[in-house]
Amino acid sequence: MQASEVIERFKRTDALLEGHFVLTSGLHSERYLQCALVLQHPPEAEAFGRALGERFRAEGIETVAAPAIGGLVIGYEVARALGARSIWTEREQGRMTLRRGFTVRPGETILVVEDVITTGGSTRETIDALRAAGARVIAAASIIDRSGGRADVGVPRIALATLDVPALVPAACPLCAQGVPAIKPGSRKTSAE
Repeated sequence: MQASEVIERFKRTDALLEGHFVLTSGLHSERYLQCALVLQHPPEAEAFGRALGERFRAEGIETVAAPAIGGLVIGYEVARALGARSIWTEREQGRMTLRRGFTVRPGETILVVEDVITTGGSTRETIDALRAAGARVIAAASIIDRSGGRADVGVPRIALATLDVPALVPAACPLCAQGVPAIKPGSRKTSAE
């Protein structure tokens, strides 16, 4: 799947938004990728999952792990494409952890999958939780990388589409300076709210 096709699928499902947004990281941006709007359509989710899975077919992935909540659908679809199991991490008292009875074996080969990467924070936290449990995380993947390729998660990482969308601290945000109200379409509360 080409990057242009990924972006076209986001536009077609009204998942690429323009305005003034507070991202999950607390940073501000004029563009927001609302993956839930594209992933609500099973054929879209399956296509993205298949495309990401193809890039890791030869890696011997046993498990695909995703940070909740944004990575759940695409993580599951990548796992399905690879014939692997699908697990996720969640925040518990502000820290990413395995819950719901999920465990990993020492040395288990894991791919971490996220919907959108901006800073890589949730992906890094998921990798840390899995490594602490003994897993071997070999790579990370996402549908969209909005960092322009700059996010470092500590393992090799790929994305179906890479965008360079500025994400700014509120003090440096021109829309904040103009008094334009910011909206928070994501799933995790930030100090900006």
